[in-house]
Amino acid sequence: MKKVLLFLIFSALLSAQKAEIIKLDQNIKDKKGLTRSLTLIDNRMDKTIGTIIGKKETAEIKFDTEDLKSHFENWFSQDNKVKGNNDITLILEELKFYNEQDPGQKEVFGKAKIKIASFLKRNDKYYFINRFENVIVSDSKNNGNMPKFLAQQISTVFLEFIKASYSNIVSGAMIPENELSNYTAYLNKNFKAYNEPQLKEGVYKNFKSFYEQKPEPGYSIIKNRKGKLVNVKDRDFSVPLSEIYCYVDSGKAYRAIPLGFVEMSKGNRGFYIISSRAQLAIQKMTGGMMVGALAGGVVGALVGGAIDSGTSHTAVINGAKTATSTKVYIDSLTGAYVFEK
Repeated sequence: MKKVLLFLIFSALLSAQKAEIIKLDQNIKDKKGLTRSLTLIDNRMDKTIGTIIGKKETAEIKFDTEDLKSHFENWFSQDNKVKGNNDITLILEELKFYNEQDPGQKEVFGKAKIKIASFLKRNDKYYFINRFENVIVSDSKNNGNMPKFLAQQISTVFLEFIKASYSNIVSGAMIPENELSNYTAYLNKNFKAYNEPQLKEGVYKNFKSFYEQKPEPGYSIIKNRKGKLVNVKDRDFSVPLSEIYCYVDSGKAYRAIPLGFVEMSKGNRGFYIISSRAQLAIQKMTGGMMVGALAGGVVGALVGGAIDSGTSHTAVINGAKTATSTKVYIDSLTGAYVFEK
């Protein structure tokens, strides 16, 4: 009888799995009073968020309601009594929590994958504002409670993404309502780097000029005998390498990262490099080389990904700065790094 009772108690404990809530309760007031409404379109194919198995705890990740559309709209209304004229639409495309062991790593990490975009709506037409797409990593050594840490990170992403969307630069390209679910492909048609078979030779100072294929006039590269870039010149004057986004030489593009320049390849999702969070999270340089500590924080990651900010070479990464080298895509709409692992 005792064995049966113990078995039933053990089974009940297993079934009573903890739930970790993604909280949407921080203030999202539009301090400039520009925004009239905030609408969420939940385009996730699978609404189940997932479970994280931590070192000492296992938790299913949830929102405290299944009606996310109303939840976001109420969240905005509660914090914004004074309203402006802008209507902002959010599209949540992906949100998944899971455990994964990276190639070459012994530890199993907790991960949260999110993809969310924002648009300004005017007269049933939409204009792209911003996008955040990434995988946030948690390790049990630095983040003891992995489910709680990742849930908090996603809460902060929602908070900062919404606040940044109130005043970010809006793309001039109009998206018809019937193309909104296909907005990436619709907008990518405007980018020459994405669509033309050959890249223009030259030096590019930011993400926008590269995608529009407008190299800097008068700029040239100097290479050593081994074919490595050692200098960039604006006619007769040397240009700090910290000001260079990428260059194209012999048909190949090379992206500036903290450790130098790496080749950009083109895949089915656009351009990518092979690198790791640890390599890309080194802070900005003094002189011509990258040095320094690891960067952190969500706000910089969102603002730093804006279209007009391509001169920065520092990837601001929230979560663990893992050493796993994988494909890191360059978001075709923002220029931000997109990690897949």
